[in-house]
Amino acid sequence: MALFCLGITTGASAAPAGAPAASVKPAALPPKQDFHLFLLLGQSNMAGRGTVTPQDQVPHPRVLMLNKAGEWVPAVDPLHFDKSIAGVGLGRTFGLEIANATPDATIGLIPCAVGGSPIDSWKPGALDNATKTHPWDDAIRRAKLALQAGTLKGILWHQGESDSKRDLAPAYAAKLADLIARLRTELAAPTAPFIAGQLGKFAESPWDEFKVQVDQTLRDLPGKVPRTAFVSAEGLQHKGDKLHFDADSYREFGKRYAAAYLKLVREPLPGTGR
Repeated sequence: MALFCLGITTGASAAPAGAPAASVKPAALPPKQDFHLFLLLGQSNMAGRGTVTPQDQVPHPRVLMLNKAGEWVPAVDPLHFDKSIAGVGLGRTFGLEIANATPDATIGLIPCAVGGSPIDSWKPGALDNATKTHPWDDAIRRAKLALQAGTLKGILWHQGESDSKRDLAPAYAAKLADLIARLRTELAAPTAPFIAGQLGKFAESPWDEFKVQVDQTLRDLPGKVPRTAFVSAEGLQHKGDKLHFDADSYREFGKRYAAAYLKLVREPLPGTGR
């Protein structure tokens, strides 16, 4: 059997953001077909920038994450490690919701988001200049490592802020469709659900025409690409920077992503009637 590291939290207070688990011990992963994997892609609002509290670092025995070192550990925030400011995001709550809905499965989250990354960074060989990383290459490498132990069940995407510009927004729809096709091909998962979330819409920072255009692309996605869903961010709040959601909003967003995913997978596959 494959092994992962199961973290045991020994104190009442949360560890600092990015800190390792208090202690670890090896444990057996479930059978491959019962280990349901989800790839987390995009930029900072997928990575998460919410304040971490003790509730965010309580392990769940059936919700794991692939850490930076490629080890399966309990999914506690911060899941991501793209920048030192990574914090609470939507991924952990999504995992908890899916675990509750599928009691016979263990959920494996594969965090790969990179703060500030435009969609052009999500191409083979592309370098993200700000972080000096290769978002696409790194995500595919991590996904294929994870797939040795589990089965891909879905892809979560939150990105678009960096493409909400005059010279980039018009091409966003074509680039997003291409990204989805490449992911499904590379990971041999032609019907993998792809769930895209809406950009933050805050009263203190009204959208310009380019954010409206990117938003429309995300809204239109389910009507253009099979097995995709759009998740509204209506009513969610920012953390004070008019860009990133606050921790409570990330948790609510995770619930919305989970509801969208569960609704999508209960629909018949196109052309199959099942």
